[in-house]
Amino acid sequence: MERETLREEQLIERAVVRLNARLLGVVMGVLLGFGLFLATLFLVLKGGPDPGAHLGLLSQFFPGYRVSYLGSIIGFLYAFFVGYLVGLVLGAVYNRVARV
Repeated sequence: MERETLREEQLIERAVVRLNARLLGVVMGVLLGFGLFLATLFLVLKGGPDPGAHLGLLSQFFPGYRVSYLGSIIGFLYAFFVGYLVGLVLGAVYNRVARV
């Protein structure tokens, strides 16, 4: 009986400690994507002679990205992809280190 209880506790511990790497990737992707999307839209709505000069430098890494309405959608897609990869790698490394 005691051995069975110990086995159940180990299974519960593994289920709690383990991260779903894909889900973490999706969450990170959504966060980064919406962050860039909202920052771009804020600068577009703010306007001015040169809106988002610093944020526009992301076009060096994200081809097609501009500080514009269409650029906010393109930036969301790029940032989602990057966030997904970061979350996937973090989740995989965490699970490997936790030895689950």
